[in-house]
Amino acid sequence: MNPNDITIIICCAGMGTRLGIGSTKALVNICGKPLIIHQLEQLKKYDDIRIIVGFQAENVIEIVKKYREDIMFGFNYDYKSTGPAASLCKGLIGARKYIVYIDGDVLVNPDDFKYFLDYKGECLAKTTITSAEPALLTVKDEKATSFFREDSNFEWPGLAKLKKERMQIEKGYVFEMIEPLLPMKVINVRAREIDTPEDYERTIEWVKNGYLD
Repeated sequence: MNPNDITIIICCAGMGTRLGIGSTKALVNICGKPLIIHQLEQLKKYDDIRIIVGFQAENVIEIVKKYREDIMFGFNYDYKSTGPAASLCKGLIGARKYIVYIDGDVLVNPDDFKYFLDYKGECLAKTTITSAEPALLTVKDEKATSFFREDSNFEWPGLAKLKKERMQIEKGYVFEMIEPLLPMKVINVRAREIDTPEDYERTIEWVKNGYLD
């Protein structure tokens, strides 16, 4: 897929209260560098990257600009009372044909991430359930069919590629924006999402192990 058709939107406006360290998860230290920098290192060939900030916005902007100056920033000033969907919607204005949504607390195996980005068309990432508080995804015949059902058999790690024209404005969770678009092709990735201290420790060990399960 042509990178010129893609807008990357990384949402990291939240306070990360479940992690309990008083920092936005975008800035947690993963093997010597902030999580947001790990994400940006895998996006070097993309020139339309938008980071939606809120809690500790100035700190995130400062760190990102030291690494790369061409990043755009959007502001979710209501981060205390709104969900991730409100942040995503901030980045949709003037976006290209496809948007790639990346949750600000997820890391993906670099090879798997490249395959996901290069896939021609809409797709959701799926992974084995590893998080303490996973977003559950039901997959049948390599297509996602629903979220949070009793028959959910995978975790959605907060990574999606969607046609911008199909996105509807929502205020709650991003999966609520995506569910009306299902069924959708799924791409298996090795990933870790950081919600709790236990997730954080597991993610550090996973990165040290070369992003391998």
